[in-house]
Amino acid sequence: MPDSATLARSWRRTVGGYIALTKPRIIELLLVTTIPTMIVANSELPDHQVFPGLGLIIATFVGGALAAGGANAFNMVIDRDIDAIMERTKRRPLVTGVMTPRAATVFAVALQCSSLAILGFLVNWLSALLALGATLFYVFVYTLWLKRRSKQNVLIGGVAGAMPVLIGWTAVTNGLGWPPVLLFIIMIIWQPPHTYVLAIRYRDDYMAVNVPMLPVVASLRRTTLEILIYSVILWATSVLIGPTAGLGWIYAISATVLGGAFTFYAWRLDALARKDQADVAQAMRLFHFSITYLTGLFVMMALDVLVQHA
Repeated sequence: MPDSATLARSWRRTVGGYIALTKPRIIELLLVTTIPTMIVANSELPDHQVFPGLGLIIATFVGGALAAGGANAFNMVIDRDIDAIMERTKRRPLVTGVMTPRAATVFAVALQCSSLAILGFLVNWLSALLALGATLFYVFVYTLWLKRRSKQNVLIGGVAGAMPVLIGWTAVTNGLGWPPVLLFIIMIIWQPPHTYVLAIRYRDDYMAVNVPMLPVVASLRRTTLEILIYSVILWATSVLIGPTAGLGWIYAISATVLGGAFTFYAWRLDALARKDQADVAQAMRLFHFSITYLTGLFVMMALDVLVQHA
């Protein structure tokens, strides 16, 4: 009979495995855009307060996290064959046998049902259906269809990753408009350069499993050029949303500086690729900055609103 220490280690391994199924770092990145979006949306309402209600923020945050976690768990169930081959993913819980695919699927379904209930009953049904739609798109359109078939997998699949801003907006307003649409577009445009630089780092992994990420099916020069083009479009779009959403000088300066820095990193990577001098280290610098960029852009968006209505 196993002793208490062995049982404790087994329990921690199992719990850690289920947490890993949800890809918590991705959830964190998606949800960092949700609350600032809610603050901006709240400023559009008549007779609004500075913050949306705390209960609404918590319900939207928890419901969104459960939806994203469930989608990621479904993704791991479907991709467990290629995860076992790729160096980056071979320690994922379904590969190491922490739980069975059936158990992971039941867990994913439970997360989705919980998300639908929380968002539907505590927020509104529009937000709940958007979260469900994001999961269905991520599982069926991206994971099952596009990921292993099209080099446009990241761009089209980015629709699912962009949904949290729509969920955050509708949670407050129960409707849509041009500002959330532009935020949605920003998220879609941001994802290709963010993902392509990571795919440069793990190009051999994707090649080994025949996943047609752009660095696998195109030259490094073509990849860095597309990263640069997306960066310029992202910069322009992020500035455009300022007047559309009634944002002020804090956001305008932040979007200009952050977008300029993002574009500079992309330009430098592309310039090095033209000289055959680009390397993984340069690509990963842009990858890490892309996370800083997204966080900074949305935080400064919220700060702008709070300063205006202080």
